[in-house]
Amino acid sequence: MSLVFAAVLESKKMLTNLEAWLEKGVAHAKARSFDPNVLLGMRLAPDQYPLLRQVQSSCDNAKFLAARLSTKEAPKHPDTEQTVDEVRARIHTCVSHLDTYKATDFDGAETRLVTLPFLEGKVISGGDYLMEMALPNFYFHLTTAYAILRHNGVPLGKMEYIGSLNVRDK
Repeated sequence: MSLVFAAVLESKKMLTNLEAWLEKGVAHAKARSFDPNVLLGMRLAPDQYPLLRQVQSSCDNAKFLAARLSTKEAPKHPDTEQTVDEVRARIHTCVSHLDTYKATDFDGAETRLVTLPFLEGKVISGGDYLMEMALPNFYFHLTTAYAILRHNGVPLGKMEYIGSLNVRDK
């Protein structure tokens, strides 16, 4: 399996984990009698994106990673979500999009030249894009979303972050 396809599969898994964290956030809010949507405006620092934008960015990074390293188009999202249910729908849409990829979509991806809209007139190899931009940026926003939820009392631990493991008997 190519490194790029493995990254797409891992992105899909982590977005699924993110949805589970949000569900725990909803349960936490209900147990403490506050509107779960309040969590979407929480942030760790005044100059940092709130949880809502961290989730949107996690989804965007996953879909752009797959699209830019294949020949498919990423779905467009206007960033209009305002509720936990709408954010969860966005995660579902992104995971469903990632489900459309197969390993062969990434043949030659490591050497494919990728253009980025914020680096006009420049290109980066697919391998460098994956390792230097796409994965670090995806995990930055994902981990920040996790940290915002933890900071606000949502009972999450390391295994909720890691998620399922493909373990088997010896």
